[in-house]
Amino acid sequence: MRDMFRDFVGKRRHYPFQGQNDACNVSYKRFRRWIHFHRSGTEAPAVSTPLTTGRRQRERSFEWDTVCQRLELDSPPTHHEAAPGGLQGALQETTLEGGLSHRPTFIPLNTSHTISARGRPASQNVSQQGWMWRAAVEEPVSTQQTGADVRRCSLLPFTVLDKAPESPQGGSVMKLAAPSLLNDYYTNVLDCSCNGTVALALGSSVFLWNSETRALVGSLEPSPQTGRHQSVSSLCWSRDGRALCIGTRRGEVELWDVENKQNMRCLPSHLSVVGALSWQQQLLSSGSVLGRIHHLDPRAPAPLVGAAVQDEGICSLQWSPGDDWLASGSTDGLLHIWDRDIAGPTRTKQPVTTMKQPSAVKAMGWCPWQEKIIATGGGWKDGELRIWDTQSGTCVNSANTNSQICSLRWAEKKKCLVTGHGLPHHQVTCWSWGSASLNPVCQLTGHSRRVLHLASNPDSTQIFSAAADQCFHVWDI
Repeated sequence: MRDMFRDFVGKRRHYPFQGQNDACNVSYKRFRRWIHFHRSGTEAPAVSTPLTTGRRQRERSFEWDTVCQRLELDSPPTHHEAAPGGLQGALQETTLEGGLSHRPTFIPLNTSHTISARGRPASQNVSQQGWMWRAAVEEPVSTQQTGADVRRCSLLPFTVLDKAPESPQGGSVMKLAAPSLLNDYYTNVLDCSCNGTVALALGSSVFLWNSETRALVGSLEPSPQTGRHQSVSSLCWSRDGRALCIGTRRGEVELWDVENKQNMRCLPSHLSVVGALSWQQQLLSSGSVLGRIHHLDPRAPAPLVGAAVQDEGICSLQWSPGDDWLASGSTDGLLHIWDRDIAGPTRTKQPVTTMKQPSAVKAMGWCPWQEKIIATGGGWKDGELRIWDTQSGTCVNSANTNSQICSLRWAEKKKCLVTGHGLPHHQVTCWSWGSASLNPVCQLTGHSRRVLHLASNPDSTQIFSAAADQCFHVWDI
């Protein structure tokens, strides 16, 4: 009997059960080499934390994926950021000696991929970058739907959950579903074009909703064939409303012609999360959580035309209305103002003005009708709404909101400032601002968790909000 038991133990040692990770039986050094090898393809910092073993490992695989995402988001830059054979089209995200290289280190992808959403199977609607266009389809209502079917339908993106009559006093007009909206303070995944088309990223997909017809237009989604589901971390419409730019947590930047369902270009990527995007006419600026700013011209064969570096991670980025100044907000509470001269050596680039607040500068926006004025909102340790004069670098007005300010938008035609808040009330607040005062005008309530994102329609008569309660609201102001 003892001999049989010894043989059985020996077989278990040399032939692990199916589903167990072989890394559980190797040394820590071999595990570190293994995880570095398997993660080098994603160009993310190597992880040196051993996996848990056995049943506990299998039960917490989803939590492990979440940890990996946060490590990709928060890891500092390393001396060797790019691995051979990494993302095609990726630009090495390091400061180049003497400025920009005349021979970029990335391989441009095909500049145009036409995608038809009619009369073709899904496999033929996939771009070479692994994204596909899916037209919105209204599902017929069946009288034989079960309770589970009703619950599933109610969770479809932009499904109407509640509708109220429009009121001259303002308030919530519509409440719609926004399932899979990430509860991440440092994302920027809501924008409205000059044509009134709302783009909202839900997980790894971007949904387009017409704010005039109140109808879902379609969505941009990663192809199931690629097996790479990547969360969208930022998006931004071009000023003419024809192009939509999408940044992902993998550092990829995609440019889409939404009207023609055409992938225009895969632009040179960052090697970290794309935290924010902003357009200056035909120029696109992108900022990463490693503090890199890339200026890209999508029309050029080698689109990188300028770059800048700051020490802190970028969580907001916006060109001024006159395209003269670029503001970048950092996770360390610094607000940098850069001039429009984007060419020249990267290492010599310095911001024109730097201002500081006690918390991250994520909620930030230029005043559309007054030059060199910008507003910022403080996080939960601060809660202060500030108006800055970027020429002098001083705060000209401020108001304590006693809550986290998660998002901020100016409503130009209404001449007011709108902020989205977290605890304790999760409200949307409208502010009037003059040269001497900053006062709240009204508070819009209806969200049950923090209001992460704000946008406005072209005539500034309505505000759109998306919150961590996975609801999307349309407000009259």
